[in-house]
Amino acid sequence: MIHIENLTKFYNDICAVDKISFDIRKGEILGLLGPNGAGKTTTMRMLTCYLRPSSGSITVKDFNIEDNPVEIKKLIGYLPESAPIYPDMLVYDYLKFVADIRGIDRALQDGRIKELAGICALNAVMHKSVGELSKGYKQRVGLAHAMIDDPEILVLDEPTSGLDPNQIVEIRDIIKKIGKEKTVILSTHILSEAEATCDRIVIINNGLIAADGSTEDLKRQAGSDYIINVSLLNAVFEEAKEALQSITGVSEVILAGSENNQIDLHIACRSTNDLRQDIFKLIKEKDWGLLEFNRETKSLENIFRELTR
Repeated sequence: MIHIENLTKFYNDICAVDKISFDIRKGEILGLLGPNGAGKTTTMRMLTCYLRPSSGSITVKDFNIEDNPVEIKKLIGYLPESAPIYPDMLVYDYLKFVADIRGIDRALQDGRIKELAGICALNAVMHKSVGELSKGYKQRVGLAHAMIDDPEILVLDEPTSGLDPNQIVEIRDIIKKIGKEKTVILSTHILSEAEATCDRIVIINNGLIAADGSTEDLKRQAGSDYIINVSLLNAVFEEAKEALQSITGVSEVILAGSENNQIDLHIACRSTNDLRQDIFKLIKEKDWGLLEFNRETKSLENIFRELTR
């Protein structure tokens, strides 16, 4: 569906995107993750033909960004981080205005606007001024704008930025519903949202691709590293650290907290074996009290931090 090859963008001497290459399949919900300044928004702006690459290529279906930008724009609906909507217009009038700009037959416009009002849950505000709406409703109007001419591809830049938890869930549900029929590319800082919504995740850091795959793929690629959390009574940190690091496979012991005669430890392990049995045996030998003992499953947040810090 979309082929990106050696895509590069310079702003004067600053390289925002550095020769990245990946494909996006039809019907896929792809999440672009990365810290601020990683190159996510620049990549999206090039994909939507808003910015011209310094080098490299983007092909959407049979169209190339250099030769066929107008044809590519016809295939894409784009929602920037702040929806570009006119605050003085009524929601219905605004969507009617966008439908005219996008060249939708006037006989079909009312039916399409009614359909989008249902999909984006806008029926209650169709005759309100855009400026009166909450941030969540404005994002929904922006989604309806992006989808007005039924594009094959949706590009959503931080679609839940600034929303409260309930609004985030509502927008996420809309995106998942849309993703059953369209190719969706979204950027986000909310890792739980990416994990819950996206079929595949591409992590960008300093303009380069740091990881690419499903959440489960990324966890497998993270290898044999894992964390064991313990809370001990009557243990001195330095002594406990020395004893635990003597176990083969324990790479680091970190003090997470201490209170009275209790210490909380993060034990970093680099082993294909589960070291909990060895650690428990040592705790018994040292006669330390054990209050908590669990192995931490590697989350997308852990992987993200490791790849981008």
